[in-house]
Amino acid sequence: MSGATRTGGAGAPDAPDAPGALLIVGDVVTDVVARHRTPLAHGTDTAAEIRTLPGGAGANAACWAAATGCADVRLLGRVGTDAAAWHEGQLRAAGVRPLLVADDEAPTATVVSLVDASAERTFLTDSGAVLRLCAADWSDALLDGVSRLHISGYLFFAATSRHVVRAAVRSAVARDVPVSVDPASAGFITRLGPEVFLAAADGVGVLLPNADEARLLTGVPDAEKAAAELSRRFPLVVVTLGPGGALVASDGAVTARVPAHPARAVDSTGAGDAFNGGFLAALLTGADPAAAATAGCRAGALSVTLTGGRPPVP
Repeated sequence: MSGATRTGGAGAPDAPDAPGALLIVGDVVTDVVARHRTPLAHGTDTAAEIRTLPGGAGANAACWAAATGCADVRLLGRVGTDAAAWHEGQLRAAGVRPLLVADDEAPTATVVSLVDASAERTFLTDSGAVLRLCAADWSDALLDGVSRLHISGYLFFAATSRHVVRAAVRSAVARDVPVSVDPASAGFITRLGPEVFLAAADGVGVLLPNADEARLLTGVPDAEKAAAELSRRFPLVVVTLGPGGALVASDGAVTARVPAHPARAVDSTGAGDAFNGGFLAALLTGADPAAAATAGCRAGALSVTLTGGRPPVP
């Protein structure tokens, strides 16, 4: 795809490869988070606390993985030149090695996150440069030194970025690098079609949906049964349940029920991303799936006490 330059040394890491690296391929987003304590007043003003923060499901997960014990986290994503330097700086400050493609034809993705008094969030999404990540942005060399590959499901929702997904999965399978995917958005899965999503995820070893996504992908209304059904297609499935914790399933059965960690929620933006980061970091240290899910729940509980989708930067 034309109109792109690389920043952060994409395809040419700026430090020697370290064992146990995690590569995330996903979205880098500018979040505008608006926390409003009263219901939205249509046609007039509603008082809110508004912050502009770095976000994106893939980038958030990378930052949480770095914050929860993964020493080498790398992120491949596409951003607009309008904010490439800012996002690269934010990722480096969080301990993530940015492998960003700067797009001079599309702006950085922007999400307006409306967070109500219960901490529930509703998103308005402009995907911008995210879905312009293309096959030319991928290189097998990106897997050098990598022990796990994680892909944000947002890349499944456009034909161009799906080519990157397939190329990355093929490369990882050829190298015996485990692949995980977060389906990312029930709304976008509905528009794309569950079967198209599932077909694109062929070869993925770990699926990390939330309960709504699991139900949608299976057509099964019960989250536990949906988790079991998905695990007939993917070797390991972990379904997040928000304050209900998480379910771990494999071989057509739920094998563990992990309780949530107590937390006083102020903003649920990025809670699933935090879970993914904590979960993946724990897997890289040798934790079994249930223990990794416990670590994910711990990160998710911390995230909902914060505004935005990232951990605090030291």
